[in-house]
Order: sequence, then C-alpha cells, then structure tokens
Amino acid sequence: MGGASGLMPIKHAEISVGQAVPWPIYDEQGHLLMASGVKVESQHQLESLLENGYCNPDAMWDTIPSKLTPISKASLSPSGAASSTQTAPDPNKDVVMELDSVRWNVGETLYLQVHDHAATRYTVRLIGFVKNMSVMVTAPTIDGKAVIVRDGQTFIVRAFPGKKAYAFTASAVKSVYSPHSYLHLSYPKQVRSSTIRQGSRASVKIIASVTIGDPEQTAAATLGDLSMGGASGVIKKQLGNKGDVGIIKFKVSAAGNDEYLSLKVILRSQAPTENGLEYRHGFEFIDVSPQSKLILSAFVHQTLAEMD
Repeated sequence: MGGASGLMPIKHAEISVGQAVPWPIYDEQGHLLMASGVKVESQHQLESLLENGYCNPDAMWDTIPSKLTPISKASLSPSGAASSTQTAPDPNKDVVMELDSVRWNVGETLYLQVHDHAATRYTVRLIGFVKNMSVMVTAPTIDGKAVIVRDGQTFIVRAFPGKKAYAFTASAVKSVYSPHSYLHLSYPKQVRSSTIRQGSRASVKIIASVTIGDPEQTAAATLGDLSMGGASGVIKKQLGNKGDVGIIKFKVSAAGNDEYLSLKVILRSQAPTENGLEYRHGFEFIDVSPQSKLILSAFVHQTLAEMD
C-alpha cells in the first residue's frame, strides 16, 4: 500500500459530486484533506481526491455504498423516466454495467482464465481500451516467457479492486509483438460487478498451522471454508477449548502473488466430523490488520467469483 503507514489510496472508492464522503480523506503524508461528512462540491475536487486521497481501510471497509446498479426496465415509466416508487437496489446482488463505467486505472491487474480450459490462467495488466473496439493488456507469460495466444481464443477476464469483483468474457483479437508484446482483447458488451459480503464463505482446501490452548499446542488443520470473518478447519485431534485465543498461519494466492497470513483467532466451535475420526474447529479472526484484510478480500473475492 502506498502513502502514509496504514493508509490506502481511494482511487477505486465510490464517491461522487454532491455526496458527502463517509470517512476522512488524507494526503500521502497523512494530513487531513477532507473530514468525514463533508460534501464533494465539484468534478475537479472529486478528481483531485481520487488522484491524491488516502483513507484508513478500517474506516472504508463497511461504508462504501454500491451505486452501480443500473435502472431496470421494470422501474421505468412508459415515458422511459425512472419511476419515483422504485425500490433501492440491493447492494449484494450482481449488477451489469458498461466497461467505461468501471473506474480502472492503467496498470490494473487482470486475470485471464481460458474459457475451455479453466485450469489455465494468466495474470496481465491493463494498458487501456478503445470503446467498442478493444481492450489492450500486457502479453500473457508463464515463468517469464511469452505465451502464444491464438486469435479468437476466449477468456473469462476478472479483476478484484477494493471490495468488488468484476468479470467479463472476451476473445483474443490480435497479439502484437512490436515495439513490445501486448494483446488486444475484444471489447465486452457488459461487465458483471459483485460485492463481497462479510459473511460470504469461499470453499477452499488450504493447509494451515494452528497454535492455541493452555498449555499451548500446535497442529496442522485443513481449512474447508474461509471468509473475511473466519474459517473452519479439520484437525486430527481436539485442539484447545472454546473461547481460547490463538494464531492461525496459512498461505493464499492473492492478486497474482503468494501471501502468508498470520492471524489472531478465537476458537468458537469444536465438533467431531462425520466419520468421527477428526474434529472440525471454527475460528473467528480478530484484530486483523488492514494489510491482511486486503489480502483476505482479494483471495475470498477471487475464489467466490471463480465458483460462479
């Protein structure tokens, strides 16, 4: 994360002209630029905040509203105007939008998953796009070597900035090799956006190390699900007692990198598995650092999106 210690750029935050910001905004050195509750007065001010503003991730975490839901045909009057009686959109539902409505910056990490071979995935970066023409990304590579992408090859393209996951389908239009290698993807007709929920659980199979109990004991656990708030894992023996505080350590692949997490947990549940030979333990994460929250968010987001 850039900026002052513990602060995160707000470039992907959903703030708009005429609306009050829900949290304090700081500059790169940590000086207050705008207090919580102050209204954004102009487009120029908005652009300056998005370019130079930083915020405490803990403050942003559960306060970013979703304003991306398009007006459905059902909510329009016969004249085409929005009905005054339409209900507020559910921020937890997937929404469909146009690509140029997505606030991505050059350099955004995108993930290409080969449509007919789900296990094949590439990490690329956004170079830019020309509306209704093509999306340009860096050339896919494996172990630093360029991958040959055939024209017409179809990908599911995903991105995981902030609290949202974006996905669209695109095909390779043309690989360019000079003056440097990059790839033209077809311009998508629509992009699907979904919001991660605090309690959404991603199915996983992760080996973790758990240290807990009095006297303290350490054992290996196989995590079966993971969320922003906790995880459950199977251990060969009962480890600790309900209410005990301990540490769980495991590795995830988030945003194209392997990340090691060491999280403080409380043991919330403990019960034999179906075969009666092992024990399922439920852990709640506590005192999670902003950096670990971002890693968890990226990983859970990515896993949930790939389960769709």
